Amino acid sequence: MALQWMILTYMVAVEAAIAVLLTLPLPKLVKDRLVSLVSLILQPCLFVVPFAGFQLLDIYWKNEHRLMCTSKICTASERERYDKSIYKAQRNVILCAASILLYWSVYRICKYHKEIQNLEEDEKKSKEQ
Repeated sequence: MALQWMILTYMVAVEAAIAVLLTLPLPKLVKDRLVSLVSLILQPCLFVVPFAGFQLLDIYWKNEHRLMCTSKICTASERERYDKSIYKAQRNVILCAASILLYWSVYRICKYHKEIQNLEEDEKKSKEQ
């Protein structure tokens, strides 16, 4: 189970780095090359969306079937373990949401950049005519 969260953590880190690179003010040629490279990588990396969705469903199912430790019978260590599991689940939900949100934002940044390129090409064509 820890491997899944490690993979998702690395994907979030990579997506965040890509988002930062795409939003940096770079020369036009470098930016065009970077956007085309990221666009090629986006489609194979789409697996992160269903993967994160599955992880969210898994968290929800575990939350619904988790044993509650709210009575006076619970020991301090049991309460601590219960609280730790709740905090872990909350952290993992944030991680899943971040991965989906970052993927979407990188996709939209690339799409906007391509639209701007197409508009610039259309403007050049109209000026030439």
